[in-house]
Amino acid sequence: MGTGHVCPRRKQPVPHHHPAMILGSFLVAVAMAFTGASASCPVLCTCHNQVVDCSGQRLFSVPPDLPLDTRNLSLAHNRIASIPPGYLTCYAELRVLDLRNNSLAELPTGLFLTAKRLVHLDLSYNNFSHIAADMFQEAHSLMRIDLSHNPWLRKVHPQAFRGLAQLRDLDLSYGGLSFLSLEALEGLQGLVTLQIGGNPWVCGCTMEPLLKWLRNRIQRCTSDSQLAECRAPPEVEGAPLFSLTEESFKACHLTLTLDDYLFIAFVGFVVSIASVATNFLLGITANCCHRWSKASEDEEI
Repeated sequence: MGTGHVCPRRKQPVPHHHPAMILGSFLVAVAMAFTGASASCPVLCTCHNQVVDCSGQRLFSVPPDLPLDTRNLSLAHNRIASIPPGYLTCYAELRVLDLRNNSLAELPTGLFLTAKRLVHLDLSYNNFSHIAADMFQEAHSLMRIDLSHNPWLRKVHPQAFRGLAQLRDLDLSYGGLSFLSLEALEGLQGLVTLQIGGNPWVCGCTMEPLLKWLRNRIQRCTSDSQLAECRAPPEVEGAPLFSLTEESFKACHLTLTLDDYLFIAFVGFVVSIASVATNFLLGITANCCHRWSKASEDEEI
C-alpha cells in the first residue's frame, strides 16, 4: 500500500486502584474515547455531525488527521493534485467522498481497501486521462460514481468497475472517450443511470457491441441518449448514437463466398497477365525506337 497512513491512537487512561478514584477514572476514559473518535477538526475545514467540509479553501494537499468517525468528506473546489496512499485507512465510517474540481490525474492503488461503506464518489472536473483496472478495488458498496467533465479522459480499462455490483449511477459524460469496452459495463447488473453524452464517439464497427447492450438495457437503464453523438466516421458525424441501426453496421458483417474468392483470384490473375503484357509491349517499343534512332544516325553519316 506504499507509505501507510498511521491512524492516531486513542490515549488510554492510567488505571487507578484507589476506590475513591474509580468513578473519576471511568468518566475520564469515556471522555477520552469520545474525543478520540471526534478528533480535532482540520485547519480551514468545518466539522459538524460527522460531516467534514474543506471545500473551496485553495488546498494543494489533503488535510491530515480527520475525525475518525467522518461520514461525509468534501474536498471539492481545491487544487489537490494527488492523494497519499492509504489516506482513507482510518475512516471506516466514510459514506460520501467529494473530490470534484481539483487537479487529480490518478488515485493511489488500494485507496478504497478499507472504505467498505463508501456509497458516493465524485471525481468530476479533474484531469483523469484513464481509469485503471481495479481503481475502485474493494469499494463494493459504491452506488454512484461521477467521472464527468474530465476532458482528457480517453480510456476506461475493461476491469475498471469490476466488483461494483451495487453501482446504480455512473456518469462518464463530457470527457474525451471515443470508445468504451462492453466488458467495462456488462458486469454492472444494478446500473440504473448511465451518462455518456458529450464525448467524441467513433461510431465504427467497434461501437456495435456497446450499442446493442445499451439498447437491450434501455428500459432498465436511463441514458442521456440525446446528448450522445457520433464524431466519426464522416458519414455519421453529428448523428445521435441511438439513431444508428443494424443497417448502419451492415458493412461490418460482410462475408465472402467461394465464388467471391474465385472472382478475386481471377481478377488478380487477369491484372497480372495484363501487367506482364504491357511491360512486354513497352520493352518491344523501346527496343524499336532505339534501333530506328541508330539507323537514322548511320544514314546521316
